[in-house]
Amino acid sequence: MSNSKVVVITGVSSGIGRATAEKFARLGCRVFGTVRNPAKAQAIPGVALIEMDIRDEASIERGIQSIVVQTRRIDVLVNSAGVTLLGATEETSVAEAQTLFDTNLFGLLRVIKAVLPHMREQRSGRIVNVSSVLGFLPAPYMALYSASKHAVEGLSETLDNEVRQFGIRVTLVEPSFTKTNLDLNAPQTVARISDYSKELNAVSQAIQNNIQKAPTPDGVASTIVEAALGAWKMRHTPKGEASLLSRLRRFMPAGPVEKGLRKTFGLAS
Repeated sequence: MSNSKVVVITGVSSGIGRATAEKFARLGCRVFGTVRNPAKAQAIPGVALIEMDIRDEASIERGIQSIVVQTRRIDVLVNSAGVTLLGATEETSVAEAQTLFDTNLFGLLRVIKAVLPHMREQRSGRIVNVSSVLGFLPAPYMALYSASKHAVEGLSETLDNEVRQFGIRVTLVEPSFTKTNLDLNAPQTVARISDYSKELNAVSQAIQNNIQKAPTPDGVASTIVEAALGAWKMRHTPKGEASLLSRLRRFMPAGPVEKGLRKTFGLAS
């Protein structure tokens, strides 16, 4: 694996993005990590912090241009920034859904569109989109988050078929529960419908319990590095629960898989 790659990672303030930036930097890559507010961001050794809001096209253009001026190329883009939302589908407002998709799908699309012209010009590049096991599995009371990750998966597979003619490949990393503030502090829908309260409370508690015993972002970060610098394949699932769920989804009948999922989320089968 080359140690001279120029790597751009979105959302490095904490969690998976930060751990990933640290790993690339230790490999000797030239790493640029995006943050919305550099003044509040904690420095990462070997990583240049770039101000960028992935919900703002002008901000993205400024950030990517500042990187290209310094490096003349971008070899790897890791789309790590994301948000989540907990609540029943019926409780979720269209505005809340739009806000979530604006980051998880449209934010990712904006950054890709800003980076692709440079990768096409150099005729090489790797785009790593951080999805989730919820990109191929359902998650009760996380419908819009799951929908956004399903959308990321569809976009990634299609985009890979379009850009491989230019020497560019697109790949997915699909982690399961990971001990990060994103999930520990997951926002909930504003609206509340009492009929869902009992199950929602059970799901919320189950998620917290699973996150508390989940691995740190280090394993996911290692998988992202391999997806970026190793031999190409479409999907990468970190070792452990994510890999197991991927195999179960592929090879097990739907009934047992659904039963297991409901148990994981604290729901009666």
